[in-house]
Amino acid sequence: MSITRKLAVKKQRSLEILLRLKRLYPDAKCTLNYETTVQLLVATILSAQCTDERVNKVTPELFKRFPDAPSLALADREELENLVRSTGFFRNKAKNIQGACQKIVSEFGGKVPDVMENLLSLPGVARKTANVVLANGYGIIQGVTVDTHVKRLSKKLGLTEHSDPIKIERDLMKLIPQPDWENFSILLIYHGRSICKARKPDCNHCNLANLCPSAEITELI
Repeated sequence: MSITRKLAVKKQRSLEILLRLKRLYPDAKCTLNYETTVQLLVATILSAQCTDERVNKVTPELFKRFPDAPSLALADREELENLVRSTGFFRNKAKNIQGACQKIVSEFGGKVPDVMENLLSLPGVARKTANVVLANGYGIIQGVTVDTHVKRLSKKLGLTEHSDPIKIERDLMKLIPQPDWENFSILLIYHGRSICKARKPDCNHCNLANLCPSAEITELI
């Protein structure tokens, strides 16, 4: 089979996966709680190596104390660290959040930039965070958010052979229509949490099993 034909087959399978996931999770959306783009940025930075559920427990008090970029930029670092401590890597996260907000205030007029290049110039912001902010904060779809679930499931589903998030993102962008790039990430995250769990994937109850080269189906007696 030619490379072009292989890509066409993989793309068709990807579209079927997307369709089934949409049916499974019709109300899927970003599960981080926020009211402004600054709060979305902060919550996304905190979500690194941490569950959204844990972040959502931390942010109400954090945003009550420091609701915007100016207040976060001027926050006492130790207090900021204590507020985000339970999300893990709290010193580095607090440093990045404050650094990002200081730059937002000094260089972007207090507004989170809506351009990928400018977002990537902020401390603690890589493409994953930038994609989340652009898509959910501004409705701008520029890429596929690759978190741990997306990385794991896209590989299990045979949509990529790579482990590097940037390369995975490029592969998925070739397979999924641009309007669904962010939605596809969210859908994979939902599926990774509910069915295709890292420790024990429930292949017997997975609607994607016949499309998944990694599925291990056991006859139920």
